[in-house]
Amino acid sequence: MPPLPILTAKNLRKYYGSEEIFDQVSFQLAERERVALVGVNGAGKSTILRIITGTEEPSAGEVSVLTGLRITYLPQEAKFTSDRTIMEEAILAYEPVIRSDARMREIEQALTDTTRPDYDALLDEYGHLQHFFEIHGGFEMEHRTEEILAGLGFAESQYNEPVAHLSGGQRTRVALAKALLGEPDLLLLDEPTNHLDLTMLEWLETFLNGWGGACLIVSHDRYFLDRVTTRTIELSFGGVEDYPAGYSGYLKLREERMERRQKEYDEQQEFITRTEEFIRKYKAGQRSREARGRQTRLDRLERIHAPQSHETLKISIAPAVRSGETVFRSSKLDVGYGTVNGREGRKLLSTPELNVERGDRIGIIGPNGEGKTTLLRTVIGELPPLTGSIDRGVNVSIGYYAQAHEQLAPQGTPISSILEAQPLGEESARNYLGRFLFSGDDVYKPVAALSGGERSRLALALLLLRKANVLVLDEPTNHLDVMSRESLESMLAGFDGTILFVSHDRYFADRIANRIWLVENGKLTQHLGNYSDFLRGRQTGQAPQPVKAPEPEPAKPVRAVSNDAVRPVGDGQRRKSIEKVEREISKLESRLNRLADDLAIAEVDQNYEAMARLNDDHELAEAALNEAYELWESLQEETAMQGRFA
Repeated sequence: MPPLPILTAKNLRKYYGSEEIFDQVSFQLAERERVALVGVNGAGKSTILRIITGTEEPSAGEVSVLTGLRITYLPQEAKFTSDRTIMEEAILAYEPVIRSDARMREIEQALTDTTRPDYDALLDEYGHLQHFFEIHGGFEMEHRTEEILAGLGFAESQYNEPVAHLSGGQRTRVALAKALLGEPDLLLLDEPTNHLDLTMLEWLETFLNGWGGACLIVSHDRYFLDRVTTRTIELSFGGVEDYPAGYSGYLKLREERMERRQKEYDEQQEFITRTEEFIRKYKAGQRSREARGRQTRLDRLERIHAPQSHETLKISIAPAVRSGETVFRSSKLDVGYGTVNGREGRKLLSTPELNVERGDRIGIIGPNGEGKTTLLRTVIGELPPLTGSIDRGVNVSIGYYAQAHEQLAPQGTPISSILEAQPLGEESARNYLGRFLFSGDDVYKPVAALSGGERSRLALALLLLRKANVLVLDEPTNHLDVMSRESLESMLAGFDGTILFVSHDRYFADRIANRIWLVENGKLTQHLGNYSDFLRGRQTGQAPQPVKAPEPEPAKPVRAVSNDAVRPVGDGQRRKSIEKVEREISKLESRLNRLADDLAIAEVDQNYEAMARLNDDHELAEAALNEAYELWESLQEETAMQGRFA
């Protein structure tokens, strides 16, 4: 038996003033479905959720729900006020159960008078209330509330803290606890992971995967969507596309669907061109009747529209001076804040000896408040360590991206920020900002008036002007939509310098990191691999693997590896030579990708001098890559030959 549909949205349309947000949006949700609603910022995802709850009216269309369906909606930011404690507010999810319990207490008091004329009626009412209390979890409600509050990061010592004293993020977590405790038939979650650290995220994923209701989730957390959802609705260009898969599956299906549509569009355009050419050629000749027939068929042809694509960040990072092999090296450190102006300092964490080598991509993860940002600021020299020392390597140039965008001047504008950072002409500055999706008068908006996503894009634009060889990034994906995150990841994947970053975005950490630093319980532990490797190691109970620095190799210009330099002597030396060539191939491939990006940008800017120089560099790098491949094949053949005659 197919799942029962519980909600139907039909032909929804929404205008704000004269601007159409979406049109003809239709979809169904079935019981127990876990559905992701995705799309670029401004597509109308949150508006859809509000229309479903009835807090906002559509301009046209309707939403119908199954009779008696219980819906709970959690907005991005909880804006409620309360004079209750955390525990009292959360347990209000059981309000009908609490009322039934209070009524039972009243009836118990009344039943002490056995002469009451309504005694039997009160007994019947008590029995019904008791049954309601039991089946709706009355006996477990306190334990259940404590369990969910703990999962969302509240310590038992906080349960009696007034909600009025909480931060916005903490209030949102209280609202999430109430939503989960209410166990509705349909749960609408708008960015539920915004205020959760990794431990809370993993707890929420486990909870939702074991829960029996349906969910419609708006989230930029792609890892979360992969773990929780099994269907994806994309809100794009005013309409919806439905995909029967979680986020990663949706990406593959979407690419296949777009390729198929592009092929169908191209084939139809070829057919139209051929037909129009035939009509022009024969409309006045002996085959004019056939030409008129073809014109009639062409007029009746249902035209296929070309697949649309959203504008994305066009970002690349210019080559920088190569740093030394060692980027940072430290003794054991105590990290925190020292005594300032009589205020007592505080140690946040201790680290072992740290060694960051050129090419490392280190993701720093851990619960909120453990000192991850403080560690970044200590490593780059903004804060001194409480104990220990940090040495910086040769030619290290740091680009720092601050989570709160402190590097942006609130009184400035995007274009003034760029012009102050780099001596460009105004037109060049506008073109540069265009790559970060600033267009028209947006470049003159005050920084203080920019949205979170716009500030993030401007901060990235300024960061990439620095031509740094070490990028230190604090939550770089915050406020970026999914497409912008993917553009950032692609750029960083081709960066040949060193990256040190803090992020709660596990999908980002999977794509970028090759080492993980876990900051937890006042200590830092090091793990090889990306986030998924770290998670597998933790689930199997393996101890952290020791991280060994790679053997230093001399700096060299981009060229193929010399045969003489790596000619093997024995099996061990031959293996080292193969590994060395493979590293060189990887670097050359990355350089070719970057040069291709730089060429594309130079073509857009019509910078012919840069195009000529980049073309020469591309040819040299391509020739070097071909030589490296030939050398690699030669070494492999020697290894195979040696194996046959051993």
